[in-house]
Order: sequence, then C-alpha cells, then structure tokens
Amino acid sequence: MSVHKKDFKKVTTNVLQEMKRNGEKISMLTAYDYTMAKMVDKAGIDVILVGDSASNVMAGHETTLPITLDQMIYHASSVVRAVDRALVVVDLPFGTYQGNSIEALNSAIKVMKESGGHSVKLEGGAEILESIQRILTAGIPVMGHLGLTPQSIYKFGTYTVRAKQEEEAEKLIEDAKLLEQTGCFALVLEKVPAALALKVAETISIPVIGIGAGAGVDGQVLVTHDLLGMTHEFSPRFLRRYLSLFDEITSAIKSYVHDVKTVDFPNEKEQY
Repeated sequence: MSVHKKDFKKVTTNVLQEMKRNGEKISMLTAYDYTMAKMVDKAGIDVILVGDSASNVMAGHETTLPITLDQMIYHASSVVRAVDRALVVVDLPFGTYQGNSIEALNSAIKVMKESGGHSVKLEGGAEILESIQRILTAGIPVMGHLGLTPQSIYKFGTYTVRAKQEEEAEKLIEDAKLLEQTGCFALVLEKVPAALALKVAETISIPVIGIGAGAGVDGQVLVTHDLLGMTHEFSPRFLRRYLSLFDEITSAIKSYVHDVKTVDFPNEKEQY
C-alpha cells in the first residue's frame, strides 16, 4: 500500500499519533552518544531510543540491569545535544520505578531536567500502572513496553518469544489496553508472535512499535549497533544487518597498525 509521507520538521508524541492515523510506519533506532545520534537523526529517523541496552552495547554487561539512572542521563544528554528532528525517548533503568511510584516520578523528573529528553519508557503493564500514572501527572510523556521485557530476564529465565500461550497473550492485550487508557503515547512490543502484535496494533489507538513483532505493527525499532553489524555475535531472527562494520572497522585498524609499524604513516603530506 502506498502511503503519503508527510515531512515533519520536528517529531513529537502528537506527530506519532498522526502517523498511525495516516498509516505511515514509524522508524525508531537506538543511540547512546553524540556522534552516533547525529548520524541517526540526520538520516531521518522518527524516534531515537536512549535504551538501557547501553548496559550491554556500551558497557559490556550481560544484562540491562546494572546501568544506573545517572549513567542513562549521561547517555541521554549526549544524544539530545545531537538531535534536531527525532523524538528522544529515554529508558528508566531497572530499580528506578518498580514498586514505588514516588521514586518513579522522581526518576522521570530527573531524566527530563538533566538530560533534556522528550519522554521516558517503562517496562511492564498492570504491575507498574501506579508509577506510570504518577509520572503522567507531571506532564511527562510515557512510552510503554510489553512482551519480552529485558529488565525481568531473571524472572523469565530466557530471551525466547513471549505470549505464545493463550493466558499470557490475553494478559498482554489487556495490559496494552490499560497502558492506552492510562495515557501512554506509544507502546513497544518485543519478541511476540506477529499475529498477536497485529491484533494489539488494531485494538489500541496509540502507535505500536515492534522489535521481533512482525510487520503488522505501526513501526519498527532495532539497536543501531546490531543493524550496522558492530555487535557481530548477536544474530536473532528479527535482525536485518545493513552493514558489517565490525569487519570493516577491524580491517581499517589493522591497516593503521601496519602503516605505523612500517613507518608508512605519516607520510610527507601528513606532517608539518
């Protein structure tokens, strides 16, 4: 289906709602630093997620759990300084909003004030509803996240596809409705069956952005470092690699090392 693409000078939460109504798919990628964010934004991405996946990609941790609120703010503030057009969404990290709605509000306010981000993302449904409600009372936009929620990896015990069983699928649909009714402006669905994701996208009016959730949702998100082939050991079915930068970068550095060792670099034109 051919869809007219409207050129928005600045993407906002309202723009995302309009894109869903118009049938225009939403593009979303991660960024954690100024240099990468500058390129991602320049390429015309709609949403940049400062994800707690920085814990894995930037810091080398096995899970997203170790990253702190201050570290997320550091990454987010770097991204915000680079961005002209995209909406910047910042993950609230593990332990900064679960089970304590006052702490959740304080965490969200700290992110907004100190990073300059445009919104926050929280993982979970009914169990974190009070935290979402309290954050929304401060006028802070909230993006939801259901399906595989990496901050709960030790509860799941696996990164496998979620909601394949009827009971979990029904809860996911109810949670999606609940997040919409509460006031979330959009929802990420991670690693759920495509048919279920499509049903959710058709059931709720807010944009549904998928990662490993099929083509029937309102948009797609990937980790930029995965898309560019910088994290070469990670190859889930839902990932499409557009470059193989791990190989290209290591090859370039090997060439540099060789040129230094053989005194080929710097040559006469590369010195004063």
